[in-house]
Amino acid sequence: MQTELSQRLASQSRRRLFAGAAVAAVLVSAMALDTKVIVLGSDQDIRQQAFSPDAYGQQEFPRIRHHILENAVDARVLWEDIQLDKAAAGQKYGVSAGAGSVIPVSFSGTVGSGNAGIYYVDVEGMPDGQKIRIQTGPAIHGTDIRDATGTIEFGQFKNQIEYQDVGAALNRAMKDEVLASIDTSSLTGKTVEVTGVFKLINTNNWLVTPVRLEVK
Repeated sequence: MQTELSQRLASQSRRRLFAGAAVAAVLVSAMALDTKVIVLGSDQDIRQQAFSPDAYGQQEFPRIRHHILENAVDARVLWEDIQLDKAAAGQKYGVSAGAGSVIPVSFSGTVGSGNAGIYYVDVEGMPDGQKIRIQTGPAIHGTDIRDATGTIEFGQFKNQIEYQDVGAALNRAMKDEVLASIDTSSLTGKTVEVTGVFKLINTNNWLVTPVRLEVK
């Protein structure tokens, strides 16, 4: 009698054990179906979702460069229109960016003296007293490339720091694409063809950030 009771209890224990294992198996299967495998380095990797100014700069610079090349105005034409009406010239050729308009411009000339990577360029046909400079690095100042199209705005970014970082990243992308293959330490005396962008603040002194620089 005791043996029969022990057998029944052992049988019930085994059934409960099997039932528990079955439930656990079902739960594991459900969890597996509901689990998404993330491959490191893929688009789903959360590390890839953090904003990267340099990735943004590399992606956007070709589009901005194309815009500048397509819309650049000859420096002599621009100078004449500025003398007639500075504000109207800014609206005609550029986009508003705070204190002045950012304008795409093209010219060729002879490189003069330079300091810290910023060179004067003597452009034929420009009047005496009109200064045109190009910046070639190592430090590229300003956010003229970022502001050149008028389509990159503060509201597209998380904060002011991110917005400024984008401007710096676009300058770095320009250096990689345009200036990396040029010996910018020995430009004086050489003829250059330049297309770039500058902010029109001082009508007699333009600081141009190039997006095309050819040394002849």
